[in-house]
Amino acid sequence: MRAVVQRVDGASVVVAGETVGEIKGEGLCVLVGVTHDDTPEKAARLAGKLWSVRVLDDEKSCSDVNAPLLVISQFTLYGDARKGRRPTWNAAAPGPVAEPLVDEVVHRLRELGAHVETGRFGADMRVSLTNHGPFTVLIEV
Repeated sequence: MRAVVQRVDGASVVVAGETVGEIKGEGLCVLVGVTHDDTPEKAARLAGKLWSVRVLDDEKSCSDVNAPLLVISQFTLYGDARKGRRPTWNAAAPGPVAEPLVDEVVHRLRELGAHVETGRFGADMRVSLTNHGPFTVLIEV
């Protein structure tokens, strides 16, 4: 599993004109990609890492300050554009494999006590955020 994590001062995701997920104030916007060999155990490890990674102000984690997370599925994180002009998506897991694993990340975060908002799997989403820093990091498990 792969996650692009941005420290934000608020973020939201809109589908067909409707806000389906929104966090306010300091938190993390997390784009999650799933590949073919990912498992629920990897989803649990990613959730633990997201909850405890110390990337907020004063080297705090979401768990330290109860900061919210906006988690959005993003199959394009496994795109490969090294050859030609059109990326391939061969490394991205198909929806029936990926959706339950993204849901597992969200479920595990909530079990840890996190406030989690989400996008809508497979939808055409508009993501807005204020990147604080800017600060962006890639996490892989």
